[in-house]
Amino acid sequence: MTDLPQTQQMTFTDKLRRRFGGVADSVARFLNNLGIHPDLVTLFGMLGHVLAAYMAARGWISWSGITLALLAPLDFIDGTMARLRGVPSRFGAFFDSVIDRYSELIIMGGLLIYYLYKDPLACALVYLAAAGSVLVPYTRARAEALGYELKAGLLSRVERYLVLIPALVFNIPLVGLWIMAVLTNITAVQRIWIMRKMTLESNKPAQESSNDQG
Repeated sequence: MTDLPQTQQMTFTDKLRRRFGGVADSVARFLNNLGIHPDLVTLFGMLGHVLAAYMAARGWISWSGITLALLAPLDFIDGTMARLRGVPSRFGAFFDSVIDRYSELIIMGGLLIYYLYKDPLACALVYLAAAGSVLVPYTRARAEALGYELKAGLLSRVERYLVLIPALVFNIPLVGLWIMAVLTNITAVQRIWIMRKMTLESNKPAQESSNDQG
């Protein structure tokens, strides 16, 4: 990482990891002792998202939310398992990040199917929420590729699930979609602005790849 002054505060996700790190370590250690690979836990989480998306598409909104609530902790566990094994691989981190994106888009796909012939506005909200959910981690990934740490913003992945899961459980998906459609895209813009400030402060222009396809 580029040597920069620490201007970013601890995120909500960081605070959760600090508070529940002991619990995550215990569960991860137990799964490691069973011989389960972290990548298998990552895949299991995505398959659970497929099930939740199917429920959402069928209109079983509350059950979809309950399924997600049960699966959400796995997002902490797979990375913790790799760390406790002492061999966190670059591929494992890459695989986990890609599967996380697939999982979020799968859920949005289920909601899109549910609203497709019912509510055009809701379909637009699903699109905006999905776009923002992809752009938020993309801004972080691009910043890290250029040597910067960029985790700040209103709605990182944990916060997105804290919005989406209750909205599904209480069968008010439109409320969750409105919040996500607005705040995920605000978060992406926040990160663009923060990145601009960091590059100006470091006096090190970020070199964009000429063949970047996004």
